[in-house]
Amino acid sequence: MAELLLGNVEESVTDEEINAFLQKYGFPPYDNISRIAGTGSRPAALLHYANVSDEVLRVLQPRVHNMFWNDRTISVQILPVRETD
Repeated sequence: MAELLLGNVEESVTDEEINAFLQKYGFPPYDNISRIAGTGSRPAALLHYANVSDEVLRVLQPRVHNMFWNDRTISVQILPVRETD
């Protein structure tokens, strides 16, 4: 399972808009999305990919990292795999 953190995304942007934006740049559809409220001006979205490796996301990340989208410069980070028991 891989996770992608999309930072500085306006809270009014819908999950569908995020999915369409990322797919436009070659990302696979995510399986689940969680919103992370920002303290002030930098809310984020955490995208979960059940059947995608973090290596695949690392190849795609430069396509959208630091891109100006919806009046904000977004940041994209691949989160390390977390161990679960």
